[in-house]
Amino acid sequence: MRIGQIAAVVVSGLCLGSACRAATNDWAGWRGPGQDGVSLETGLPSTWSADGENLIWSSPVGGRSTPIVMDGRVYVFTNVGAGINEQERLVCFDADTGRILWEHRFPVFLTDIVSNRLGWSSPVGDPETGNVYVHGTGGLLICLNRSGKVVWERALYEELGRVSGYGGRLHTPIVDEDLVILSFLNSSWGPHTRGSHRYVAFDKRDGKIVWWSQPGGQPLDTTYSCPVVAVINGQRLLIAPNADGAVHALKVRTGEKVWTFRLSKRGLNVSPVVSGNRVYIAHSEENLDTAQLGRIVCIDATGTGDVTQTHEVWRVDAVTVGYCSLALHDGRLYAIDNSANLMSIDADTGKEVYRHNLGTVGKGSPVWADGKIYVGDVNGRFHIVRVGEDSAQSLDVEEFKNPNGTVVEIFGSPAVANGRVYFMTRNALYCIGTGDASRSQAVSRAAAVEPAPGTEIKKLLVVPGEITIEPGQSLSLTVRAYDGNGRYIRDVDASWALPTPPPPPAAGPMAGTPQSSALTGTISAAGTFTADTNIAFQAGAVVARVGDLTAVARVRVSAPLPFTENFDQVPENGVPGGWVGVAGKCRVVTLDGQKVFKKLALSPSPPFARVRGRIGMPVEVGYTVAADVMGVNKGRRFFPDMGLINCRYKLILLGTTVRPKLRIVAWDPMPRLQHEIDFDWKPKTWYRVKFSVDLVGGQARLRGKVWPRGDAEPAGWTIEATDPTPHVEGSPGLYAYSTGVRPGSPGTEVFFDNLEVTRN
Repeated sequence: MRIGQIAAVVVSGLCLGSACRAATNDWAGWRGPGQDGVSLETGLPSTWSADGENLIWSSPVGGRSTPIVMDGRVYVFTNVGAGINEQERLVCFDADTGRILWEHRFPVFLTDIVSNRLGWSSPVGDPETGNVYVHGTGGLLICLNRSGKVVWERALYEELGRVSGYGGRLHTPIVDEDLVILSFLNSSWGPHTRGSHRYVAFDKRDGKIVWWSQPGGQPLDTTYSCPVVAVINGQRLLIAPNADGAVHALKVRTGEKVWTFRLSKRGLNVSPVVSGNRVYIAHSEENLDTAQLGRIVCIDATGTGDVTQTHEVWRVDAVTVGYCSLALHDGRLYAIDNSANLMSIDADTGKEVYRHNLGTVGKGSPVWADGKIYVGDVNGRFHIVRVGEDSAQSLDVEEFKNPNGTVVEIFGSPAVANGRVYFMTRNALYCIGTGDASRSQAVSRAAAVEPAPGTEIKKLLVVPGEITIEPGQSLSLTVRAYDGNGRYIRDVDASWALPTPPPPPAAGPMAGTPQSSALTGTISAAGTFTADTNIAFQAGAVVARVGDLTAVARVRVSAPLPFTENFDQVPENGVPGGWVGVAGKCRVVTLDGQKVFKKLALSPSPPFARVRGRIGMPVEVGYTVAADVMGVNKGRRFFPDMGLINCRYKLILLGTTVRPKLRIVAWDPMPRLQHEIDFDWKPKTWYRVKFSVDLVGGQARLRGKVWPRGDAEPAGWTIEATDPTPHVEGSPGLYAYSTGVRPGSPGTEVFFDNLEVTRN
């Protein structure tokens, strides 16, 4: 994590973040100031033309997400470049002229997401600080200030084990008060080893983790639903559709779950809207209690626990609203189904008042403004529709096509700010308006008022809630106290302990694998933990106690460069403490009288067949990873892949290709950089593998060599490549992929030993 110069952390919970600032003409989050897809501005265009009518400006910067508008600037997140130079970028425009003021580019790495699905998430702004936050495909969560300078950055994939599926569905962060909240599927270490859909709240000023929450069950999909914040029954709640097919309500400031409403047999992608004490949500998968596909449901949000059977207000079944989020205005719910039918629904009863066809495929979410719906459809059309009490009328439909006649797709939603409507096609960004911004009037929507915090402490949080430090380093921890409604009371003194971890699970894919170890070090009465100087890798919990209440900070210790690991000090069946993405897939075993690190081959499912183990925090470019590696075949057909990770590049000995090869690759599904040679490596033979990355003349120089263990190291490099769009940091790691797994019969295994990571 890189942290810039920051102001003191505010813990009072009194400031208003973007999710609760209603009196504004800006559009700082993707569903607008009310989180409901509604703008109360007037004087907006009913017609326009890409050739000039009511077109204020356009820019040839396209994408698939939604722009935001804040303090006279427009921010968009999209891909840039092609081939070996492809990256993602956040672009800042002058909202009045469309002039690009700055852009921040960053790489795509170690993900299964393909090129045409880059830039899926949308940025979010914080009106209080002027900062903008963006969640990249490679797992970077970046905070930038108004001038485009990085304030802080978190590498979610390497630090926290964020998972990204090939479909590209990634979550957009939200800002509320002093927190930036983001959710994702993850699998890292300790209790977070088992993959789940988790929510994490970062301090918006410095990126420190404030809380984690795992409200749901087994994730069924990767999803992209964005939660919303509402005050209900005096509690400030995060209303969060989940990958387990349920909607969960969490106390925003603490992450505690209040209620659950189970809805679908698959994950939820639609973002909810809230009015008063009611939550509206939709999906297009199989319902839990019927064989029909799709449902819109209204939930009474005042309950606790599992409210599935008790707090449903109304439902409409067999309505497939699976991608477009809802808009809600003046008692009408506006929904677009998967076939691009715009429906107007009475929000009190669920009765459909009318529907209006827009096309064939609905993906972009509608925005209500000035009595009209603004929305794009996938087939390259942008619609302006007058929505009345009893019917709708298309006022304008603009079509976008490429020179070859194919459609220019529209996936994102419009943003409305200061008398203008902004939206992106895959090829361009457009700003339309009547040219008379003075006709626009933003009307303040009163936020629900929370009562003053109570005095009885009901919840504790240790901050930071998760952190990585070095051996011998000290860490000062703070305990925050909250009342029963999740409102901050004060910081408190606590007693501290380093607990013994629970025993490893007896069954399942992680049977016998310790989930965490006891931290070795000291903890002072004031809450300062100092890690043991002599242990390179460890991870566990620090526990604070106040009366009968406890709270936990997750702490891992990771050695700085240079370091070595021969696994002799790691317990049998264990993994090095805090290594991300290896538990349940690897374990230390004894082979030929020596402890080695074994990649298991017991499950054919992709999450277990492949391991991309990450060791410690991202390290600045300019280091070498070396290890002994051995792959074991299964018969004549099945061979593994195995190798090393350095600075987000991989060096792989390939056995799954027709002929064995040695490959350097930067991004597997879209190999913008991939160089390989034939290399006839033998199974059941130990090799020494060395992978070095340097930054030379603004380019990454990638060099690898492989030779039989015990032989003299060759003077020359076996394979070399150059990346003109270099990665400038990344965690070292191990890579393996197993094939040939059958029920009761392990597949191809891989072994590692004598790991060394050194500076060049």
